Amino acid sequence: MKFGQDHPRRLIHSFKVGVALVLISTLHHFRPSFYAFGDNIMWAVLTVVVVLEFSVGATLGKGLNRMLATFLAGGLGVGTHCLANLSGKKGEAVLTPIFIFLIAGTVTLMRFSPRFKVRYDYGLIIFILTFCLVSLSDEKESEMLEIAHERLLTIIIGSCIAVMVCICICPVWAGEDLHNEIAGNMEKLADFFEGFSDEYFNNSDTTHVVQDKSFMHRYKSVLSSKSSEETMAVLARWEPCHGKFKFHHPWKQYLKIGNQTRVCAYKIEALSAYLLHSKQNPHEVQSMIQESCTIISSECGKTLKESSLGVRHMTKSSMPNQHVANAKNAVESLKSVLRTNPWEGADYVDIIAVAAVASLLIDVVDCIEKICEAIEELASLARFVPSQLLHQGTVQPISKRDDSIHVIIIDEITPRLYE
Repeated sequence: MKFGQDHPRRLIHSFKVGVALVLISTLHHFRPSFYAFGDNIMWAVLTVVVVLEFSVGATLGKGLNRMLATFLAGGLGVGTHCLANLSGKKGEAVLTPIFIFLIAGTVTLMRFSPRFKVRYDYGLIIFILTFCLVSLSDEKESEMLEIAHERLLTIIIGSCIAVMVCICICPVWAGEDLHNEIAGNMEKLADFFEGFSDEYFNNSDTTHVVQDKSFMHRYKSVLSSKSSEETMAVLARWEPCHGKFKFHHPWKQYLKIGNQTRVCAYKIEALSAYLLHSKQNPHEVQSMIQESCTIISSECGKTLKESSLGVRHMTKSSMPNQHVANAKNAVESLKSVLRTNPWEGADYVDIIAVAAVASLLIDVVDCIEKICEAIEELASLARFVPSQLLHQGTVQPISKRDDSIHVIIIDEITPRLYE
């Protein structure tokens, strides 16, 4: 019960696998006129177990790979088998290993190509397996064609059932998960910047920062998100049009945003090291950069929040650029302070630590700007809608005597992308 409450989608996926296998067994027992394949039913069962994955993209990718690979390898295997039989028993003993060596070796070499491995690795494995099984079969040509025909149809039926169950029963879209993860990662970074200045400069007036310091650790999940993002981007390309995501949605652009987000997270990792020892630095040394650093961290947090909301709701907004401009102004002020060398007579160890924090915050602003540029490119490619406060409404005069006074009736508003 606890596992089901914590991971409801995994529980539903288990239910979907059971439903798909029940459908296959129903076809086997009732044996309709178009499904009299005898023992080949096991290929449909095997196909459902192997093909039905957690997300729609993974299921579609595996299903199409399996069907296409079986069809091509079966046809090629039958052709090479017939060609080897024409040369007699001795010729068959020589040609069959040659065909297997050439074709299996070539397809294996294709698996090392990143272009094929990302999307077609499973299909290439099935191709090699099917081709070898058909080439080494001792069946006659007529029997081999019949068996290949029946097995191909059972694999198609099993793949179609797996895809239908995956889409029709609580579908899990890899593209939607990627979309939400990218937006969520930016929110985690924003939480860190919103609480950084109060924590670093020991401002204990903000009570929620003192009580809840989880913002210091949320960003760590972003550091290890590369593999999951790349996997979801590949699976999303198999998925059909659904929800807010149309055909040819720029999934690769999400990877660019994710890479820039991780670069920013590594900067935060360095900042957190100084944050742990911030109380050891004299307040007089920190106070020289406190105002500029506070503005930078606050504006960076606001930029990431606005950008996250824009990505999540697929809307364009000019607010992140305004926050970036404010952060740049604060960076120039911070640089001018650093050039004047305000720490004469202070301990060099304290000066180095505080200057390192200032330098990291300056680098963070550059990272935030690159994130905004990547999001603007995504908004252009995906055709995000402009953000408007008033979506639709009517303006009516209060009375006929005085038309200069009006009442604005707001029928609907879009989500606000600013505080």
